[in-house]
Amino acid sequence: MKILLIDNYDSFTYNLFHLLEQYPNAEVEVKRSDEIDPEGLQNYNAFVLSPGPGLPSESAMLLKLTRDCINTGKVLGVCLGHQALAEVRGAKLKNLHKVHHGLSLKTNVMQGDDPLFRNIPENFMTGRYHSWVIDPTSLPEEIRIIATDDEGNVMAIKYVHKPVWGIQFHPESILTEYGKELIFNWLDA
Repeated sequence: MKILLIDNYDSFTYNLFHLLEQYPNAEVEVKRSDEIDPEGLQNYNAFVLSPGPGLPSESAMLLKLTRDCINTGKVLGVCLGHQALAEVRGAKLKNLHKVHHGLSLKTNVMQGDDPLFRNIPENFMTGRYHSWVIDPTSLPEEIRIIATDDEGNVMAIKYVHKPVWGIQFHPESILTEYGKELIFNWLDA
C-alpha cells in the first residue's frame, strides 16, 4: 500500500511516519504540504494529513490538498488534518477555553462498530495538543461524530460515504493508548 504522509510542518510528523511504516507492505512517503503536486496524488492509495500549527482556514493550499485527497483515496486527518476534513465540508471550529497541550485525556467511542475502533475499548486515553475543536453543531449530515471527550468535544469523525476519518488526538503520542492499533485499523478499513 502506497501511503502519502502530508507534513504540515509539525514536529510529530516523523513519529506518525514510524507508526505507518510498521504496517505490513506499507510504502510511506513524507512530503511537505506546500511541495505536493496534486497531479501525483493518483500514485497513492492512502493519505495522512498531519498535525501542524495554526488553523486549516489559514492555508488555502491545505484545504485544496484536503479536497483532492478526499476525492482520490483513503484519508486519515490528525489534529489539524482532522479539522481540515471538517472545514472543507463547511464545518466551523471553536476555540477551547483551556489549551490542551501535552495532556492525556479520555476519549469516548460513540460508534463502536466503526472499523477505526475495532478491538479498542470504548474509553481510552489520548494525547492532546490543540486549542481548537470542531463545532459539532456545524457538521454537515455527510460527516458523523464517532468519538468525543468527557466535555462533548469532537474527537473523531467519519465521512458517511467515503473512506475518510479524522481524529483530534495524536495516535503517535506516547500519551495515546492503542495508537498503533488505531493506525492499523484505519489502513485495514
